[in-house]
Amino acid sequence: MSTSLSSAPVMGERRRVGETGDLVFAGLCRGAGGFVLLLLGAIIVTLFIGGLPAFRAFGVEFIWGLNWDPVEGREEFGAGVAILGTLVSSILAIIFAVPVAFGIAVFLTELAPPWLRRPIGTAIELLAAIPSIIYGMWGLFVVVPFIQYNIQLAFGEELAALPLVGFLFQSNNFAGTSLFAASLVLGIMILPFIAATMRDVFSQVPPVYKESAYGLGATRWEVMRGVVIPYTRISVAGGIMLGLGRALGETMAVTFVIGNANRIATSLFDPTNTIASVIAMEFPESLSGSLQQSALLAIGFLLFVISFLVLATSRWLLRPRLK
Repeated sequence: MSTSLSSAPVMGERRRVGETGDLVFAGLCRGAGGFVLLLLGAIIVTLFIGGLPAFRAFGVEFIWGLNWDPVEGREEFGAGVAILGTLVSSILAIIFAVPVAFGIAVFLTELAPPWLRRPIGTAIELLAAIPSIIYGMWGLFVVVPFIQYNIQLAFGEELAALPLVGFLFQSNNFAGTSLFAASLVLGIMILPFIAATMRDVFSQVPPVYKESAYGLGATRWEVMRGVVIPYTRISVAGGIMLGLGRALGETMAVTFVIGNANRIATSLFDPTNTIASVIAMEFPESLSGSLQQSALLAIGFLLFVISFLVLATSRWLLRPRLK
């Protein structure tokens, strides 16, 4: 009896310590979640307040304005060219990257022998670890000359003569840096993220589903189209949106190869700019409190809004499937 009485306070003490630990752990978790929201809100507020002078000076026309003149005394800023360049280069990067990523994922999960899957998978993951400035330097010294000599100069006239789409290849720019070069480098940069996501989700499909389809006489492509893709479509879309988010905000690699010209690219071989490249080129030279710096903060805020809208749109498109 004395033993059980003496053990009761010990158990009660342990219970109180456990409850205290749970409360501390719950508080830390809530604090971490709140910190994320606080940090996000601080970034938004900082960009918006910093960009207010530009929004007040140029009004809503700042969003689609095409002029960007930082010369003191005739300052005029518009984000239209940068926004268009950001969207077009990112969309082209997705067009370049998704088919290749899909092929890599199918090869690794369905076709490659087991001894080859791990080295190729590791190589894909290593591509994601390469710094963006390395991609930019490689793009400037390798991709740009390749496009210039082996595509633009070699097939430019033939491509420009194509019906309906020929105008996309008509250009008087022979410097090599262009929208096409930036999109290609971006596509290579986001390829590892999309391919790794597709590979992981394809490998999670229950084997019995695929074996049932093969047993009914389906081909590999029919299994991928009718079983694997429907089963993994949400995760695949998430991987693609992850790559798109990386492409929208990429800075250094794009700055190296896009040409940084404040004009709308009417051809894939024309130079243009993006929001990130404009900020990277001009922010170090802008004066604190100047209208130029305010305009740069304003387009940074617009980039944030674009990224948010892309994410919100993807969630809305997937909403019926998430229920």
